[in-house]
Amino acid sequence: MTAELGADSEVGTLRTVMLHRPGDELRRLTPRNSDQLLFDGIPWVDRAQEEHDAFAELLRGRDVEVLLLATLLTEAMTVSGAARMQGISAAVNERRLGRALAHDLSVHLREVPAAELAQILMAGMTFDELLEAESGNPELSGSSLVRRMHHGADFIIDPLPNLLFTRDSSFWIGNRVAITSLALPARLRETTLTDLIYAFHPRFLGIRRAYESRTAPVEGGDVLLLAPGVVAVGVGERTTPAGAEALSRSLIEDDLAHTVLVVPIAQERASMHLDTVCTMVDVDAVVMYPAIQDTLSAYTIRREDTGVSIRGADPFLEAAADAMGIGKLRVIDTGLDHVTAEREQWDDGNNTLALAPGVVVAYERNVETNARLEASGIEVLRISGSELGSGRGGPRCMSCPVARDSLEHPA
Repeated sequence: MTAELGADSEVGTLRTVMLHRPGDELRRLTPRNSDQLLFDGIPWVDRAQEEHDAFAELLRGRDVEVLLLATLLTEAMTVSGAARMQGISAAVNERRLGRALAHDLSVHLREVPAAELAQILMAGMTFDELLEAESGNPELSGSSLVRRMHHGADFIIDPLPNLLFTRDSSFWIGNRVAITSLALPARLRETTLTDLIYAFHPRFLGIRRAYESRTAPVEGGDVLLLAPGVVAVGVGERTTPAGAEALSRSLIEDDLAHTVLVVPIAQERASMHLDTVCTMVDVDAVVMYPAIQDTLSAYTIRREDTGVSIRGADPFLEAAADAMGIGKLRVIDTGLDHVTAEREQWDDGNNTLALAPGVVVAYERNVETNARLEASGIEVLRISGSELGSGRGGPRCMSCPVARDSLEHPA
């Protein structure tokens, strides 16, 4: 039975999730380009795939339907020519390639089968690979200065290694999906692929969109559904104040939220998203990096009869509990001492994926954090992440919940 699409919390029983199995886009990472492509290390791809397969199997073993982004992308472009054109148009950058080469590349891609095209859009393409593909087609032999001046190993289409983190390019709220606006150049094209999946795949036909403005950066890792009608949005390295305000007003105007907490976080790599320092693990509990517990604040945006009001900043934990209508938000911190807490925060100890209230998936290496979660009554399902973590993301980052049971109307 297909689950009803949508979510109103972080912890309602997870029914369907979108993942991306790491592939050849990770094999494109080198010491020369890894910083630009936002990876802190060069992953062993075969092991990363094994770890991701185990993650997916754990979810399936808990009766979660797993949708794979690459499969959805291929299927969407198989059934829709418009989907193919949207993917090609986003990948072919005439400003960088020039008109002649952009034309040749577009002509070639339009003839490529859907599965191969999906692979190119995700893993990228080098000038040498285009030359090899063109060898069987004499019509693609136009003269291009750009082609002559690039090295063969240079990318004519950049790879998207951060597709692994499906949380960032879209999120569901209520029965709608929001396509986000990613902040950094290495990730801009990810939303195009997510967008065409939701627009053209038969599974998602007829769904409505939330927040369609792309004027300022908002990333899904900064968006936490604290409770039905209550959303927290982090503002830091990726999501901007303008993006948070546009999202907040949109969600309130569409009656998808009555309260949005805008939460400033440090603008640094270690805390790139709100979910790197704080995630929900139960209906009334969060796991949180202790270094920010007493200093994290929030601006409260609420729906009023005359529009919206903005208050604060106030202590985050108090503002969250008030908005959620509970006396106190339980906090489970990630270490007894500063060094352990800092190490496990860096290793995504705070980045858990809830499968149900009080049941979370976490990286096994965060021993102290997992022990503290279990001591607080949370069931922890451990996965290996020695290679998956090289891009700075944990189980929550790697998953986009597509369907959760509602906390307001339990199944």
